[in-house]
Amino acid sequence: MSERSFLGDMLNTLFERRRATSRVSDDRSIEEMCTSLLDAEGEVSGITLAQAIVHRYTRMSDADRLAFFRFLNDGLEIDLDALDAAITAYKTSGDARDYRTIATQAEPRRQELLRRLNQAPGATLALVNMRTDLLKAVKDEPDLARTDMDFQHLLRSWFNRGFLVLRQISWETPASILEKIVKYEAVHAIRDWEDLRRRLYPDDRRCFAFFHPAMPDEPLIFVEVALTQSVPESIQSVLTEDRETRRAHDTKVAVFYSISNCQAGLKGISFGNLLIKQVVAELRQELPGLETYVTLSPIPGLMAWIKEQDAPDYAAIREGAATPDEIRTAAVRYLLSAKTPDGAPRDPVARFHLGNGAQIYAVHGAADMSENGLRQSAGAMVNYEYDLNLIEQNHERFVQERAISKSPGFKGETAAAQKKRRIQA
Repeated sequence: MSERSFLGDMLNTLFERRRATSRVSDDRSIEEMCTSLLDAEGEVSGITLAQAIVHRYTRMSDADRLAFFRFLNDGLEIDLDALDAAITAYKTSGDARDYRTIATQAEPRRQELLRRLNQAPGATLALVNMRTDLLKAVKDEPDLARTDMDFQHLLRSWFNRGFLVLRQISWETPASILEKIVKYEAVHAIRDWEDLRRRLYPDDRRCFAFFHPAMPDEPLIFVEVALTQSVPESIQSVLTEDRETRRAHDTKVAVFYSISNCQAGLKGISFGNLLIKQVVAELRQELPGLETYVTLSPIPGLMAWIKEQDAPDYAAIREGAATPDEIRTAAVRYLLSAKTPDGAPRDPVARFHLGNGAQIYAVHGAADMSENGLRQSAGAMVNYEYDLNLIEQNHERFVQERAISKSPGFKGETAAAQKKRRIQA
């Protein structure tokens, strides 16, 4: 991808701009401060008060934060009587001013509060972290889900594609960001700096991340890519220390082997589909010789599903005594037949990639022999292929029919496995 551009220079200025955090003293309760912020008319005074509220929140105890969320939920709720009156008035008049009143009354005041809080320098990250706390609170107090819906509504707007910046992560990236890549890696743990170097430095490795200008040092999501000659059948072959490295221009396959979301407070706001498609576009431009784009993905729900099955051929898998072929057969059945109530694949990673327009390319046993890989999927992994000519078609079939697309060369269950299953049935 291009290292220098007018847009890049402008965004780098934003990234590197230092922001001072105000430490405004205010003796009022945080609820009183929030009410005052909603009533504030001056922009400067509003920003100062927003800084004070954000700073106050960061110093609160868990109990005080819970009380604050209850205030947002109940104290800044929609006024249903006022909304009913506005609807009645509009039905009578049809006037645009009455319509505007409906729009105003239909929005909880907490949404406007969050917008005003976001004026403060550094507040965007603070609000993302605030939602992390809120998500924990919702588990014990489901009624707070109303407030979480408002957080999601605003965060989706603030973090829409137009604001996201794709940056390549390399061995030259500032150490402060590299440390976060190590911290946030959620699929295949990075053991140490040398392990990280093997994933970033060689010519046949890439890593890309989305950033937001208001959070320049915080990756939102990142993907690690291996450039290979053929589609890999195990993560061991990708991450082995003694593998043979290649020139990027001599490779044929781009393998997305790890995708990690970094911000818990952005849960439910999907970046992964955008990230993969943009990275494909970047790699096509840089390396036109690439022919195939696949993932090497975990199957996180496989073992939980196997434990629910009564068929005797699953016993060996549960006991850790199954062969790679037996594990592969079970994984294929799971991916193709295990469904949610609405007919979508039960496996969350499968739902993501198939819904994104990918298709199942191959399934492998003994593909992830790490402790986590064995625990969640008995070591099985799957390649999802992003065929650029079929992505839209696959996506539409999945959305409309819940159809699971498969690559032409995909091998399902063997004839022997199918016969055995019929006999057991």
